[in-house]
Amino acid sequence: MKTLGILGGLGPESTIEYYRRILGKYAEHRSGAAPSIIINSIDVNRGLRMLGEGQLEQLTDYLVESLQPLERAGADFALISANTPHIVFDQVQRRSNLPLISIVERTCARAKALGLKNLALLGTRFTMQASFYAQVFSREGLSVIVPNQSEQNYIHRIYIEELLKGVVLPETREGLTKAIIRLKTRDGSDGIILGGTELSLMFREPSVAEIPVMDTTEIHVEAAVTELLRD
Repeated sequence: MKTLGILGGLGPESTIEYYRRILGKYAEHRSGAAPSIIINSIDVNRGLRMLGEGQLEQLTDYLVESLQPLERAGADFALISANTPHIVFDQVQRRSNLPLISIVERTCARAKALGLKNLALLGTRFTMQASFYAQVFSREGLSVIVPNQSEQNYIHRIYIEELLKGVVLPETREGLTKAIIRLKTRDGSDGIILGGTELSLMFREPSVAEIPVMDTTEIHVEAAVTELLRD
């Protein structure tokens, strides 16, 4: 049996969601059996401080060091249960002995399989303002659209102040839905990337306002379960 390592805590609510979904999907394939999973829950606030101060080398060090306990405990492969830390995914993978599943690459593959071309990216401001999604998607001929500055400020604020704390408000869902509709009508997006794993706590359906939704948590979980089943 393979063992999955999860680098979690980024934030805690989405880590719980990863664990719950992985258990459920694995059980569907293995008659109720449970997979072998090791979780290292680290400090989301420390990571956010590094990002806010542009300390990407320090963030890389922090993530690499945090993966080491998973390796020592016997993990065969791992994932980082958040989008924003994928800013330094390539650097972390180069320095880690554990094979890592990229949430960005798997989301890109799903979008391409669905025939989508112009995808709007929602997440923290660090994710929306960085290029790591656009770089991966452009290699497959796909475009990534980001909200305008005021929309980014709104999305980042509710992400940090509400979603990371597990708070899901109807009025926030309504505000995000309106932003999604604007991204379709104004910018021509034909799909939405929920580029923050906490966003899947708010949007669980496959589409919002008839716009296909890429639930990055679900996509990442499916990739992890597929690997776990290769034993």
